[in-house]
Amino acid sequence: MGKINVGRVLLGGLVAGVILNIGEFLFNSLLFGAQMSDWLGKHNLHEPGGSFIAVATALTFVLGIVMVLLYALIRPRLGAGPKTAVVAALLMWFGICVYAGIIYGLILEMPSNAMLLGLGWGLVEYILGALAGAWLYKEA
Repeated sequence: MGKINVGRVLLGGLVAGVILNIGEFLFNSLLFGAQMSDWLGKHNLHEPGGSFIAVATALTFVLGIVMVLLYALIRPRLGAGPKTAVVAALLMWFGICVYAGIIYGLILEMPSNAMLLGLGWGLVEYILGALAGAWLYKEA
């Protein structure tokens, strides 16, 4: 069992973060942009500004790094490869998308179709990000 390669965690995590950020942009701007604008207007909320987008983007890069770190942590037990990357993605997806998405979706009265589509989109996004990040990860 080798030591965690921090440089590779950062590299893989940044690549995973790029994939997650692209996925979030596509979902929130192109696919659901009009529905999000309608929902925001219905609730007297403003479109997210530049500072929100900057923070969300930065946190999504951190999320990618944490996902690859999780992969590195569970790799000795489950073995290297795509199966372990998918397990890391599922754990992160559940903790972030499923739990927070449902809780906040219910509190904020998000349309159920948007919540379900978001959960499915997030699942694909997280798996792709984890696979890419894990592919770049090598033990120290």
